[in-house]
Amino acid sequence: MMKTKTNLFFSRSTWENLLYRKGFYVVLFSTLCIISCNKRDAYAIRPLKVEKGWGYIISINNKIVIRQSVIPAVAENKSFQTQKEALKTANLVVGKLRQDLPPTITKKDLILLEIAL
Repeated sequence: MMKTKTNLFFSRSTWENLLYRKGFYVVLFSTLCIISCNKRDAYAIRPLKVEKGWGYIISINNKIVIRQSVIPAVAENKSFQTQKEALKTANLVVGKLRQDLPPTITKKDLILLEIAL
């Protein structure tokens, strides 16, 4: 009588089940990646024209979460001189929000963004 060599860890049907599950996990992982990428598009930035310059509005899913009409981290109530400066700052805030950081802006941030103080 001839014995066949068997795998001590898994039988053939177990390997087939694992391969089937592997395909399931690939589909699940791909779906989660697509969902997380779409989450990034939920933020919207708009310029805000104010009396003495510019500000910005940040919304998530069409709900305003930040309405900034003055330059943050500056003692006086001064608005951004240009729309471009306001939008650069808003993009930095959104970047921090996407990294789950507090959306605070410091004077150093403003200097690095080349915002006229």
